[in-house]
Amino acid sequence: MFFENIDTAAINDEDLPWVPFAPYSDEVFIKYLKCDPIRGETITLLKAPAGTVLPKHHHSGTVIVYTIKGGWKYLEHDWISRQGGVVFETAGSSHTPVALPEYGDEIITLNITQGDLLYFDEDDNLVAIENWKSGVQRYLAFCEANDVEPRDITSFAV
Repeated sequence: MFFENIDTAAINDEDLPWVPFAPYSDEVFIKYLKCDPIRGETITLLKAPAGTVLPKHHHSGTVIVYTIKGGWKYLEHDWISRQGGVVFETAGSSHTPVALPEYGDEIITLNITQGDLLYFDEDDNLVAIENWKSGVQRYLAFCEANDVEPRDITSFAV
């Protein structure tokens, strides 16, 4: 197949459900736009209430985060990403995300994540690995439990 034969596709985020980011949090939600098994990449929206501290995680690949709403930072850094901000995270970096209440009641970010996110507890023990495959599993389980017709989130041809 040649790239000229691949049709352009559009995904409307309102056509996809917000999925709880369980077991980590019942207040944090992920909207899976694409989980790419070829490139090992996920494209997601993340929504969290202000004041939320997410688990520390380590990146095996790069991550690009665009802040749509609110403000957030990593405990390990001094910068703050506010609405319209873009953060580039290098492979091999570790962070603890915090949604900052002084920038509104919630944060919403667009995340393009390559590779695995390794989650650690407070003693730096590995407790979970998140990637495109776990995203598909979480999405399909949510759809089944809530009688939602699943879409093929591994393809842009939805």
